[in-house]
Amino acid sequence: MCGFIGFSGYYPNSKNIIGAMMDRIIHRGPDMSGEYIGDGITLGFRRLSIIDLIDGAQPMFNETGSHVIVFNGEIYNFMELREQLIARGHIFKTRCDTEVVLHGYEEYGEDIVPMLRGMFSFAIWNRDEKTLFCARDYFGIKPFYYTNLGGDILFGSEIKSFLEHPAFKPRVNSEALRPYLSFQYSSMDETFFAGVYKLPPAHTLTFKNGKIEIKRYWEIVFEPDNKRSLVDFINETDEVVRASVNAHKISDVPVGSFLSGGIDSSYVTASLLPEHTFSVGFSVDGFDETHDAIRLSQLLGVHHHTKIITPEECFDAFPDIQYHMDEPQANPSSVPLWFLSELTRRYVTVVLSGEGADEIWGGYESYFTPPLMQKYKRLPGFIRRGAASVAEKLPYFKGHDFIINSSGVPEKYFIGQANIFSEKGALRVLTPDYQMGPSSHDITRPVYDKVKDATELTKKQYLDLNLWLPGDILLKADKMSMAHSLELRVPYLDRVVMESARRVPDRYRVNDIDTKFVLRRASAKVLPAEWSTRPKKGFPVPIRKWLREDRFYSIVREYFTADFAAEFFNRDKILKILDDHKNGVANNQRMIWVIYTFLVWYKRFFIDFHKKT
Repeated sequence: MCGFIGFSGYYPNSKNIIGAMMDRIIHRGPDMSGEYIGDGITLGFRRLSIIDLIDGAQPMFNETGSHVIVFNGEIYNFMELREQLIARGHIFKTRCDTEVVLHGYEEYGEDIVPMLRGMFSFAIWNRDEKTLFCARDYFGIKPFYYTNLGGDILFGSEIKSFLEHPAFKPRVNSEALRPYLSFQYSSMDETFFAGVYKLPPAHTLTFKNGKIEIKRYWEIVFEPDNKRSLVDFINETDEVVRASVNAHKISDVPVGSFLSGGIDSSYVTASLLPEHTFSVGFSVDGFDETHDAIRLSQLLGVHHHTKIITPEECFDAFPDIQYHMDEPQANPSSVPLWFLSELTRRYVTVVLSGEGADEIWGGYESYFTPPLMQKYKRLPGFIRRGAASVAEKLPYFKGHDFIINSSGVPEKYFIGQANIFSEKGALRVLTPDYQMGPSSHDITRPVYDKVKDATELTKKQYLDLNLWLPGDILLKADKMSMAHSLELRVPYLDRVVMESARRVPDRYRVNDIDTKFVLRRASAKVLPAEWSTRPKKGFPVPIRKWLREDRFYSIVREYFTADFAAEFFNRDKILKILDDHKNGVANNQRMIWVIYTFLVWYKRFFIDFHKKT
């Protein structure tokens, strides 16, 4: 696992620039650095050595020197591709996957990208044609950011490195804050830094003659096979999951596993049987799953490590957490993931985790239809849709959300797993200059438009796979692990696994018995029944209780009353949200946290950036 940066154009001090940029992402690769300056391009690389510990330095050239690559990720079928390329006459100097991507591009051009199995982002410079070709993996596991600097391109694994480039002038994207208050993460391709974009998952980028072209190379298509039996799907799911775990354990350094009390990480752990497993928790009732993880580790015969996190540690670390995120990200689970990664890195360099299972097989509670709603849905669809259309136009009343959510049209109500501020609520707390961003439905509409004829369940999963997963889940997984120089791998998010899962019918994904039904039944082959049927808990964080304690309330209040907060928010209104929660008038924990997160991020990048990091 590594990190890279690069820019086009000619600068007399390119070596100093790229050096400072590489220093900003040293956490992504403390083992080695490398650079290339020439032909109108400058490339920088930081390496965390995982495979081929001796060779594999980057930037890496092909045998003729016509192409140079910087690569971040792991390709799990690289040995197979390597043999194919050797048969076609390519000469390899290393046994690392980076060189396979490079020769693959020489041989197949852009077509190499959908042939890769793994997580990746990379950039290849063609020195003869003065063309830059870049790609990001299928699900968005590895990050890739870019911006156009007046005809030149600046790109890399983390935005913070851009701030060391003399031509980059950081500005807050005034359109990003409004949707963020609802989604809790940066939900647009343009980031919170104006003019800086995320390359979307499953896309390539080509830069030539000052122009950037973006293309999609892969799409998730659900095509349920209703002719196959449940037993067939259970057996196949177990087979592909275990095969993926086996593929993801390839490494020349120790590999461990995150282990919570839930099914996803437990299934991965039982399939991997690593030497070490890891979990964290809080000393608050209902917020500690470490006991379950310890029990399962004992049953599996693996060594488990735990840490109980204090609220003081969380608040002290939070500015650093948001610094490593690059953009404000208010999922509370980022906090324990920071400490979990710190704990894990003491023992291993690579860890497997359970991200992606809920999106692929339908594990979220929001995918489940409660009994009362099931009864209501027996009414003809046109009646429910009509009632929802009327309810949308009326002021809020008891049963308002029930009617809309029962319409069978998720486009009307579902924006993903987080919906913190309502549209009106967001506008109420923002100052006029920051009310101009797109609405939640402006962002979800283009995604839903691609699955107009899909079932309600599939539409929700498709939206989460395209927005929530890369924007929230995978972002924090990459940034929190790499902050501690830890490579995190996600075996559920594999194109071979997805090819199997996309054919599972709705009734085997979510039904009256359970969510993630077929995966739970498959996991029962290696897990005790207690684990395979356990309800999803997520990664609970006791912020509701913390924000009612004077010392932590005071920390947040200091941000809410800061002079810089007045640029973005009506301070009287956000203080009322905070005080109502403190006084027990309302449970506003998530609204408070999403505002607090943004303000911490803003202070860290725009006020404190050049202080010690």
